[in-house]
Amino acid sequence: MHFPLWLLFALITLLFWGTTGVTQKLSTNAISTELSFLWFVLAFIPIALAILLIVPLDWHLKTRVFWLAVIGGALNGLGAMTSFKALESGGKASIVIPLCYLYPLVTIFLALVFLHEKVTRVEVLGIALALAAAILLSREAPPEEPTDK
Repeated sequence: MHFPLWLLFALITLLFWGTTGVTQKLSTNAISTELSFLWFVLAFIPIALAILLIVPLDWHLKTRVFWLAVIGGALNGLGAMTSFKALESGGKASIVIPLCYLYPLVTIFLALVFLHEKVTRVEVLGIALALAAAILLSREAPPEEPTDK
């Protein structure tokens, strides 16, 4: 059986991002969202430096492509920062992280509108299940009433 390379990378991503949710919650329990985010961003620098040193890059970019990459990076950073804020504000990692990682629903909508992509019936079912998961994950139990003894 052929195991596609993209699937290996996707599974590695799953492990990295799954672990990240816990580290983000632990850090925002101890320090502010802003400080946690700054350390998060600083961790990208060695990775970027390694890419610069190891990977041959073609720096001839069209202006549009450059700005799309910059906007994508900024939106990614803002998304990370607001997810940290959700965790710092009392959100449970077991709810906040899965809910935040339903962002592909936004991607699917934008791909339908701007890229004119199509979805199959099975994909529509997956979207519906993801929406149901979002609703179920976001429901928190009501606070327990104190008992008088």
